[in-house]
Amino acid sequence: MMNFSRKIEFRPKLASSLKHYSIGKFKEDLVAGIVVGIVALPLAIAFGIASGVTPTVGLVTAIIGGFCVSAFGGNSVQIGGPTGAFIVIVYNIIQLYGLQGLAIATFMAGLILVLMGVFKLGTIIKFIPYPIVVGFTSGIALTIFSTQIVDLFGLKIAEELPGDFISKWVVYIRNFDTMHLATLAVGLLTIAIVIVTPRISKKLPGALIAITIMTVAVYLLSTFCGVTGIETIGDRFGNLPSEMPAPHWIGLNMTTINMLLPSAFTIAMLGAIESLLSATVADGATGNRTDNNTELIGQGIANIAVPFFGGIPVTGAIARTMTNITNGGRTPVAGIIHAVVLLLIMLLLMPLINYVPMACLAGVLVMVAYGMSGWRTVAGILKNPKSDIAVLAVTFLLTVIFDLTIAIEIGLLLAIVMFLKRVMENTQIKVFSDQIDIADGSEASRHEVLSVPKGVEIYEIEGPFFFGVATKFDDLMRTMGDKPVVRIIRMRKVPFIDSTGIHNLEILINSSQKEGIHVVLSGVTPKVKEVLLHVGIDRKIGADHICDHITKALATANTFIENHTPVKQVDW
Repeated sequence: MMNFSRKIEFRPKLASSLKHYSIGKFKEDLVAGIVVGIVALPLAIAFGIASGVTPTVGLVTAIIGGFCVSAFGGNSVQIGGPTGAFIVIVYNIIQLYGLQGLAIATFMAGLILVLMGVFKLGTIIKFIPYPIVVGFTSGIALTIFSTQIVDLFGLKIAEELPGDFISKWVVYIRNFDTMHLATLAVGLLTIAIVIVTPRISKKLPGALIAITIMTVAVYLLSTFCGVTGIETIGDRFGNLPSEMPAPHWIGLNMTTINMLLPSAFTIAMLGAIESLLSATVADGATGNRTDNNTELIGQGIANIAVPFFGGIPVTGAIARTMTNITNGGRTPVAGIIHAVVLLLIMLLLMPLINYVPMACLAGVLVMVAYGMSGWRTVAGILKNPKSDIAVLAVTFLLTVIFDLTIAIEIGLLLAIVMFLKRVMENTQIKVFSDQIDIADGSEASRHEVLSVPKGVEIYEIEGPFFFGVATKFDDLMRTMGDKPVVRIIRMRKVPFIDSTGIHNLEILINSSQKEGIHVVLSGVTPKVKEVLLHVGIDRKIGADHICDHITKALATANTFIENHTPVKQVDW
């Protein structure tokens, strides 16, 4: 049972890191923060544009969100900001509800994340089946690739692009004859540079190098060689502002809250999954341990803050986090420096961003989509049991063909069903009517076989006593032949019991007592016993009917058989 009475555990890693901070650590964090800031620049711009907002919004999100995640999160090296995972959901929300609707949905998602952290759900999120996570991410990857076709090929499409995947590709195919070859060349060369750069040095920011080279090349070609038609950020968005926007209030009312709650839940779940996945990868690389619940609260604070500055949802970014680790970042100070670097770039160098070709950003996002696709992981899962393949396929298709909100909801439902199925498969009910080895199934080396007296049936439950198992148990009892005098239910391996399990146990006790059968509980764990006492099972069957060991339970059963003690039925 979850204990909500405990005080909120909120322990940002920044506070603990600063206790033993030094000049040496600051130098390492400074280098890492500058590098990550440079790497994050093109990604923040690209994710902003792909999400249906301006490059400035992408930068503002990376600055505010990145600062909050580092200042309040539970991971020492996590870098927060806009990510590819949110592109699809953000774009759809903007199309349906506008920027105001996105702000409200992001704010509510932040509140949900904070509540998840407060109620200590961080650990639970990490147990979402891997095929579901892979299905989400690979589906999002394909969708991101699909959204970049216009800018990558320089297509001239007069009609409004449909929102759904299939219809969108029908329009693309119909308009492929409008392709602009120079634009395509820019996009393909960008992809090539991003691929080649890590082979030269893994520390070089491939996306930034590609954007720098291609921006200079396009500027020179258009200025001195008369090459035209290659659209830039300035062409599409005009001159970008080089200052931070002033905070503004977002209008909240019950109508918009009810309307946007499903979208907010999707953002929160996606943010929780991606941030904790990124934190897990970071822990593996650094040997540290993330405070999952504090991390969720930190992510929640970031998503509460960014809407007031016009930003989009924030989460932990795996690629930027690993860049931080690779370049020596070990404390949240590196993440804060990364946010400061982005702020300085925005204030001082924003006019240069206007010259970046849209095809160049499309090329960067194509490589982001390729990285997210996880095709090697998908190929590995295809060798797994058919159930894993089916779950992967369902979540992938739902993400691509329908809507990410639907995919998240059905994906979580599939996760619950899979969990219950596995629990039921791993929960066994054994029946003993002749003899029983009291050490069977334990680590004890000394085995003692006890005879089961005539008129006694022993049922041993191995696993949680919840609604699925309770039904299985009830069906098993109905198949038994002769009516016993005593039914012993051995519960030494029952870690918990839910309300349906309690209800089924009460029905069993009532039906047994009506037939004159004693019910004795054996080996009840303290946690389960606390629950049973709370609901009054001891008053129903008698406190002496709840035994801590099978030998005591058999002794009690023998007493009933020898004395032919009648059952006293208690009305509830």
